Amino acid sequence: SNIAALTHLARKPGWDITKTLDNVKIWTHEEGAVLSFKVEMLVKVPSHIAFSLLSDFSLRQCWDRHFLTCEVLQAVSEEEKIYHVTSAPMIGHQPRDFVILVSQRQPCRTQEPYTVAVRSVTLRAVPPSPEFCRSEILCAGFQIHSNSSSSCTVCYFHQVTSGVMPYLAANLTGSSKSIEDTALECIKFLE
Repeated sequence: SNIAALTHLARKPGWDITKTLDNVKIWTHEEGAVLSFKVEMLVKVPSHIAFSLLSDFSLRQCWDRHFLTCEVLQAVSEEEKIYHVTSAPMIGHQPRDFVILVSQRQPCRTQEPYTVAVRSVTLRAVPPSPEFCRSEILCAGFQIHSNSSSSCTVCYFHQVTSGVMPYLAANLTGSSKSIEDTALECIKFLE
């Protein structure tokens, strides 16, 4: 269901482009009270390399400054792991933490993308802690499309919840460049 939810989000019609840079495009999608965004990045590495690096969430701290810590709690299967992630506090907000399931799938057919899907789960072994505000990711992740033997398009999707909104609010109003900066760091890390 994790992979299916991300695939469904990616296929929704009505994405609006909000910003275009050299190798990065940012799109938004509004449906009722739900805001989603997509960041499309052109990367000069083969798609299987990008998939290998992006599906290992313990590497996320190398390029995403929002990730303070990321620890594997449980390897559910070869393709699914549960992580505990902590995020730096934003001004006026308590630091946040997330317990997430990361599911990865290689394409069955050549035209299909590599997929890394993320959503929050509940794990009794990691109850909410008073030092963090436990937050939720409804649906997020990457689809990696091969362009050639040496390049790919990485699309990052995120369905925004109130727990993530403080990290994005300034960006979506144009007073911050957090999404672009993180995308550029991701490209640099992958290349």
